[in-house]
Order: sequence, then C-alpha cells, then structure tokens
Amino acid sequence: MNHDDTGKFLALILRHRPETIGITLDEHGWADTEKLVAGIARVRPFDMSMLEEIVRTDNKQRYSFNEDRTRIRANQGHSIPVDADLRRAVPPDILYHGTGLKYAAAIDEEGLLPKSRLYVHLSGDADTARAVGARHGNPVIYRVDSRRMHEDGYDFRCSVNGVWLIRSVPPCYLVRISDPGDSV
Repeated sequence: MNHDDTGKFLALILRHRPETIGITLDEHGWADTEKLVAGIARVRPFDMSMLEEIVRTDNKQRYSFNEDRTRIRANQGHSIPVDADLRRAVPPDILYHGTGLKYAAAIDEEGLLPKSRLYVHLSGDADTARAVGARHGNPVIYRVDSRRMHEDGYDFRCSVNGVWLIRSVPPCYLVRISDPGDSV
C-alpha cells in the first residue's frame, strides 16, 4: 500500500466509518491512537511512525493529535455526527467555494448544501477554491457574501487548518465568478 492510499484509508476511518477497523470516536471525533494503529495494522502494514508521517506531511492538515499523541482526529469533513470543537468565528467579508461545473446548476438553484458531510467547506481565497473545484472536473468558483451572512445571523466556524465551515449557503449569498477558462 502506498502512502496516499493509507492516507485516504485514514480519512475514511476518522471522517466517515471508524467501524471499518473496529474502533469508535468520542463525541468530539477523537480516536485512541493505539487502537487506530492496531486496527489499521490488521488490514495493511501500519505503525505509529507511519501515522505520524501521514499527519506531518498532509498538505491540507486534515488531522490533529492531542498533546501527548494518545488521541487523533480529523479536523473537519465528517459525515458522522461529531462536535469537532470547531470555534465560532467572524468570517472575512468574502469566502469562496470551488466545485465542478456538473454541480453548478443545482447550486445556482438550491445554494450550497453539505450533502453527505456535516458542513459546507469554504476557502479564504479563490486559488484554493479553484484547486478544490478542479478535483470535481471543470472548476467553477462561487464568491460567498460571508459578511452579509454573518450580519444576517449565520454561524461560521473555522477549523484548525483554516477551512471555513457553515451548515449551508442560500443562493442569495452566492455569485458565480468563474466558469472554466474565466479569470477570478
């Protein structure tokens, strides 16, 4: 198994299906590190040094250890109900969401919905949003009027790795600013 496959497997476990390896997450999404390592090691070669390497080298900083590294969790992206201690925060005036062109018509009509996740993920800059959108095909970028949303009473949260999270974004707060080939 390569590093990327193991990293994806770790995301599956800590965000969506901990039961895959016979572990549970606490109410804040924390897993016991020893049980996680042992559970993964039952299905593929894995040890604590590999886990530390995945966490250290993850360019999106998806995971956090507690201080003594006895517990680990995904920072966001859960489809299972956890309270990841996400801090409420006042967002910048504008945030961005990147997606694939195939989803744009539904977003234009319904707004941004979390689908299988607990939150919609927003970026602080258009370049990050474009990179996220490119993972879904031809990228489309939406500008989110986060200042107005906040003033209207919407709760924003910010994960430890700087991803902005919100339950949904109604269409009236969205402007499509980019289709494939457009500049932002």
